[in-house]
Amino acid sequence: MPAGHRLADRDVLDLADLADEPWVGSEPLGPCLEPVLTACAAAGFTPDFVVESGDYASAQGFVAAGLGIGVMPLLGVAPGTRHPGVVVCEIRNPQPVRAICAAVREASLTEPALRALVKALRDAAKASGARPV
Repeated sequence: MPAGHRLADRDVLDLADLADEPWVGSEPLGPCLEPVLTACAAAGFTPDFVVESGDYASAQGFVAAGLGIGVMPLLGVAPGTRHPGVVVCEIRNPQPVRAICAAVREASLTEPALRALVKALRDAAKASGARPV
């Protein structure tokens, strides 16, 4: 949310706290946006998207400008990619969760580069607090 937002001083918010806010979209309709819409529906509302963007950096710029709040994955607002005018809060009740999968042919797992990629994905998931399988 924008740094000056009335809720910006809170570390954790219930998703329902954001029901009446204008929203900045950072995902096209699909598997990344679906968990957000599902979580909002479970919280009893449909987000009012006033601006839509195809990438996290632009969406953060719109949020920093005060056009609305945005819900993005932690990878989209990681240190080094976070706009200085944006405050990041954890959301819960419910927390949108998305699955990231790597589908590879079993025979390809002998390739060192592919094994290294799958390991890097698992390590990144662990570092973010996700539960890799």
